[in-house]
Order: sequence, then C-alpha cells, then structure tokens
Amino acid sequence: MKKKKGIVYELVTNKWLYIMLFPAMLYFFVFKYIPMLGVVMAFENYNPVKGMLHSDWVGFKNFTHFFGEPTFWMLFRNTLLLALYSLLFYFPLPIILALLLNEVRKEAYKRFVQTVIYIPHFISWVVVVSMSYLLLTTEGGAVNNAIAGLGFEKIPFLLSSEWFRPTVVLQLIWKDTGWGTIIFLAALSGVDTQLYEAATMDGAGRSRQLWHITLPAIRSTIVILLILRLGHFLDVGFEHVFLMLNSMNREVGEVFETYVYRIGLTQGQYSYSAAVGLFKSAIGLVLVLSANWLAKRFGEEGVY
Repeated sequence: MKKKKGIVYELVTNKWLYIMLFPAMLYFFVFKYIPMLGVVMAFENYNPVKGMLHSDWVGFKNFTHFFGEPTFWMLFRNTLLLALYSLLFYFPLPIILALLLNEVRKEAYKRFVQTVIYIPHFISWVVVVSMSYLLLTTEGGAVNNAIAGLGFEKIPFLLSSEWFRPTVVLQLIWKDTGWGTIIFLAALSGVDTQLYEAATMDGAGRSRQLWHITLPAIRSTIVILLILRLGHFLDVGFEHVFLMLNSMNREVGEVFETYVYRIGLTQGQYSYSAAVGLFKSAIGLVLVLSANWLAKRFGEEGVY
C-alpha cells in the first residue's frame, strides 16, 4: 500500500511555490481577514474608550434603526440603480472591445491601441472628475459651449439629478473599459488557432467563427468574472461618487458608501455605520452564492 505523503513533505517539495504565494496570503490576512473582527461593532454601542471587547452589546438594534430610517430606501434605490447601470452598460464593453482588438492583425497598431485605452485606468478619480467639470460645467465648459453654439440651452450636467447617473457610468466606462480587456485578451490568446483554420476550410466567416469558436472559448472566463463582480455589486465606488456629489444631486447620488462615511466618520456613529457596511457585504455574499449556484446548474465551473 502506497504511503501518503505528509504536509511537511509537500511544503519542502514545493517550497518555492509557497514562498511566492506567501506575500499574497499575508496581504489577504492583514487587510481582509483581520479587519473582519470589526464586524462586532455592528452589534454594539461602540465606545472608543472601552474598545470593541468592552463596549455595550445591543444586538440587532443598529440594524433595526437603519431599516427603519426613511433614508434606507433612498440609499438602497440609489445604490441598486448605479450598480445595475454599471453592470448592464460597463461589464459587456471590455468583452466587446477585446473581441474587436482580437480581430486586428497588425500587431504594432494593436499594441498602440491597447496602450492608449489602458492609460485612463491610471488617472485618479480626482483628475477624472476635474476633467468632467471643465467639460460639463455651464460656466465655460467645452460641451455646454458647443451646445450653446448650436443654439440650444445649456444643460447643468453636474447639478442635475437626471444627469448624475449617466455621467457617473460614462466616467466609469471611459476610465476602466480598456483596462478590463486585459483578462479577456489573455483568454483569447489561449484559443487554438487550428479551430479557426478548420472553420475557414468549412466556409465559416468571421462572424460565424466569433459566435461558435471565440465566445464559447472565453465563456467560462466571462462567467467567473461576472460572479466576482456580483460580489462587489453594491460597491459603486466611494471616491468616484463622493466627488460627484453636491447638494443638488444628493437625493439620487447618496449611496451606502458615502452614507457610511458621512454618518460614521464625520458624525462618529461607528456602530451604526458598521451595521450599514455589514448589510451591504451580506447582500454581496448572497449574490455571489446565488450566481455561483446558477452557473453550476447551467454547466459552468463557477468560482468554487
């Protein structure tokens, strides 16, 4: 009977692999797992002097308070709509752009386009919002000057509640669509070229090859990234939304993340804001589990 090799043998045999893995494990332990201890604050009346271990326990009081607030449905609606718009309009675009780039045969041109579309990702949201202000403001903005030059009335993009969500989603698309193509281009590079050659011999055009070879080849990648994105479904981007908020659009722009900042850090309601954050995380967990279950039911691998 073959003797099973122990964990010590496994560690010694593959020591360099585990050494390479250690920094990533350390990062997740320090910045992801240790902060989870702060979840206890959501069930306490947290007092910084007493600390988490000695603060008064209040159970679900913070949650019932939050659900009973008139702002709850406003926050839930705003966050849900922004998340849905981002999922519907942003998520498919990196896939489409990657498919288009994959059809480019001149490598020099392809690399140039990739470099250009990657650059916006490295621009901070502060700069992106500042650029948007210069373009969209009614006081000398280039876009509004062009609208006025055509004889139309200027549009208050930055102060209008109707334009808040479209503006935020368009900024997200401009900034991160190019960067999102990296994973899909990597997946496309692994498609067997012999499949395309065989399809060409059978008389299949580029559209048929795209539909029957390319998309099925990256389908598992699309499903996994969709599941992972659903885990952050309600994370609409604190810095981005916070910089776009003002008194005129707060009714449609205030989301869970900005509310947690305003209530928790500026007003010192730490336990209450922790309860709001825990509720948002719980929604993300449910969405990931549900999406993973559905993916497996339809024959995909899922994330676990």
